[in-house]
Amino acid sequence: MMTTRNTMAPRSAAAVLLTLAALACSKDAAPGGETTTATDSASAAMKDMPGMEMKGATGDSATSLDTLTFTAGQIQHGGVKWAAVTVSSTTAGSAAIPGELTVNEDRTMRLGAPGGGRVLAVRVQPGDVVRRGQPLVVMQSAEAGMAQSDMAKARAEATAARAEAQYAASARDRAERLLALKAIPRQDYERAIADDEQAKSRVTHASAELERAQSTARQLGASGASASGQIVLTSPLAGVVLERHAQPGAVVDAGAPLVVVTNPSSLWLQVKASESFAGLFKRGAPLAFRVPAYPGEVFTARTDAVGVGLDPQTRTLAVRGLVANAGGRLKPSMLASVQVDGGARVAAILLPDDAVQLMDGKPTVFIARPDGKGGVRLERRVVEVGTRTGGRIAVTRGLAAGDVVVTSGAFAVKAQFLKGAMPEMEM
Repeated sequence: MMTTRNTMAPRSAAAVLLTLAALACSKDAAPGGETTTATDSASAAMKDMPGMEMKGATGDSATSLDTLTFTAGQIQHGGVKWAAVTVSSTTAGSAAIPGELTVNEDRTMRLGAPGGGRVLAVRVQPGDVVRRGQPLVVMQSAEAGMAQSDMAKARAEATAARAEAQYAASARDRAERLLALKAIPRQDYERAIADDEQAKSRVTHASAELERAQSTARQLGASGASASGQIVLTSPLAGVVLERHAQPGAVVDAGAPLVVVTNPSSLWLQVKASESFAGLFKRGAPLAFRVPAYPGEVFTARTDAVGVGLDPQTRTLAVRGLVANAGGRLKPSMLASVQVDGGARVAAILLPDDAVQLMDGKPTVFIARPDGKGGVRLERRVVEVGTRTGGRIAVTRGLAAGDVVVTSGAFAVKAQFLKGAMPEMEM
């Protein structure tokens, strides 16, 4: 047993030495005592490629939706400049509140399938101008076929009941004359009266059944004479096709959306006003607003609805304005900036108009943090803005004196933020 232990000891020591040597050979010495692998070298090479951002060890991207980094080349290409801001004026409680133009729901009809069936044809496209009563969608429906069949049956029964009522009335008149001549017993006369009353009752019942069948067919859009089950949906108003959901050949259930028609000559301006400005909105008062599509123009709306309370989540007041849009220049879903004036005077920071960009419907500026090596880290920040005068805009909340803000090239920065919001491709 002693001999076995002496033999194994040298072999164990040799195995340890071989393992250490293999580990040492698997790595390349790097400057400063660090080691790099082939995978590390590839990652570093891809990181240095233009436009490539590699994720860190924690899985966080160097560029997020709230911050991003510009190189010296990107700064020069985008014409990006920044400067420290100072409180330079006061403004009388004014703000530019984000809003959105929407269709006037009082002048909009959303057509749905009145019954389950198959779409045979769609005769309009989004943007088409339609007149009232113009056919929009043709469907084939078993429910419509049954309604048409019921209507035809009810019509036939009503016709037969009226014919029987005419015969019963004639029989009653004849029995009355014969009774006067004592040519028939009174019992026959009374039977003729009963038959006449019964025939009149059948006419009333058949007429009511016909009206019910016709009403059902009209609701399904299947008032045609033949029981083909075909439904023709027509436009209930004159306007423009806003949306088209129906597709030929598709099988749809009752209530499925098919076409949306609106009259664009009138739009709604939807506004969410912060609590500090909630008292400035009065029903019937005018609202001034701008849209990015026409930056040099100011449009007006009339306040036609003001919420009775604040939204408990956002602490904002819902306000709606009615916008006259006879020329059709304004479009639904356009973002708007609503100017509100009033209240106590507050301190403001004046910035160039272009320094404030609209992102997610909110006024936004970009805070610059230079890295001292030619690059800069940019952070987006939502602000409240006031009046615009002479190409300058007053920022009333969200900035403090000394903040370094992008004053030129803000649109290029916004474009990069929007690009960064796109889903990343996995490498």
